[in-house]
Amino acid sequence: MAQLLFLTGAGMSAESGIPTFRDALTGLWARFDAERLATEAAFRRDPALVWGWYRWRAAQLREVQPHAGHRAIAELAARHDVAVVTQNVDDLHERAGSRDVVHLHGHLLRSRCIGCGAEVAPDPIVQPPAPPADGAAEPPPRCARCGDLFRPGVVWFGEALPEAAWQRAQQAIAECERVVVVGTSGLVQPAASLPALARALGRHVLEINPQRSAISDVAHEHWPLAASVGLGRLQEIFAANDL
Repeated sequence: MAQLLFLTGAGMSAESGIPTFRDALTGLWARFDAERLATEAAFRRDPALVWGWYRWRAAQLREVQPHAGHRAIAELAARHDVAVVTQNVDDLHERAGSRDVVHLHGHLLRSRCIGCGAEVAPDPIVQPPAPPADGAAEPPPRCARCGDLFRPGVVWFGEALPEAAWQRAQQAIAECERVVVVGTSGLVQPAASLPALARALGRHVLEINPQRSAISDVAHEHWPLAASVGLGRLQEIFAANDL
């Protein structure tokens, strides 16, 4: 049984300089709605536009680093039984040292064939040449197996969560002792249902978020702190009490 389960959202990555999903609509992309760039229908209609946007976001991600909060979770995991379930599509938890992170919404730095699901290495979504600083439309590569197009490895609007990831998240809730919810609005379902599930199962729920959210009334405690500050405080508490 995991001693601590961390559920992380966009506020966790924001301190590293990663814009939230809608805040990423800048420069060339400012004239688009997020939903026009994050559905299968949008990809089918204009694959170069959608692939270019995700290639640009992937390049941005590779320029930033994990912050102290990511490292605090990894350091707690070195001494305690810790599980991490994230709504974020970045790899900052892994780069900070966390292992076996469950990604509910997929991976920005991965892609797959939209037809047969094939993946290749090195992954084309991160291959040079890097997109220009303000982004640009870019035709996605075709699959050598079936000839269909490669798509970003994220969960788009209207798509179900990866079944294996969702099952692992629910199992982690059932098997943990405490849940720490960091930087999520609590508005995106079904991930938003996990804190309520934890409380219903009798798990202690702590929310770390500068503002109150839809999670706040579910949590036993709300710390109005940035992710890095709140997770540093949690790490200090565990160290001081030899937990």
